[in-house]
Amino acid sequence: MEIGGGLPHSCPIQFEGAIDRNMKTNAPKPSASIALALALALALAGTGPGHAQACLDKRQIQEAVSSGQIMSLDAVLAQAGVDPSAEILNVDVCDEGGRLVYVIGVLSSDGQAQNLTLGAQ
Repeated sequence: MEIGGGLPHSCPIQFEGAIDRNMKTNAPKPSASIALALALALALAGTGPGHAQACLDKRQIQEAVSSGQIMSLDAVLAQAGVDPSAEILNVDVCDEGGRLVYVIGVLSSDGQAQNLTLGAQ
């Protein structure tokens, strides 16, 4: 069977046999897809509202440090004994279970990157 052979810029397509419209596919049934999506959503949501993590923006961090609500980044790093030569990659202050914490990406002098979570108060 040849399809599209009469058009000037088309390529003929050859089929060895008839197309079986009742062929089964490997696609999951809709109910399986819904169950998988629900399981994934529940896993990402955690087990309760205590696992939600809201982070402050830069202005809020500056205000919190200025008002004494949280310690400065330098004070937190010194208190934790972080090597002063370590390169700071990123800094967030987030609410973790009702307390503010610094979440800090650090690159050590030996090239190892790690995330630190340190109390901010």
